[in-house]
Amino acid sequence: PSPRSCQPNGADEEALRYEIEELKQKDLALDQEIAQLLSEGYSLEELEKHISLLHEYNDIKDAGQMLLGKLAVIRGVTTKQLYPEYDLDLSD
Repeated sequence: PSPRSCQPNGADEEALRYEIEELKQKDLALDQEIAQLLSEGYSLEELEKHISLLHEYNDIKDAGQMLLGKLAVIRGVTTKQLYPEYDLDLSD
């Protein structure tokens, strides 16, 4: 392909600029949130540990959801129908 065919057209370029601007805004918002947490006395290490624990929690929850889904298929019921059996809240 020619170098010209790899370049975005005007609409694609505008969409990329918009996406870049959105990402810059998100980055700024996250920086502000981090600064606020630091001003409230949290340390970066504590925040990183909290984020790591949230990732671990989400991975475990995903695995549990997958197992419930497989069990539901085997039993021919919905996952929702299994929640009471395992004393789970639908908001979990």
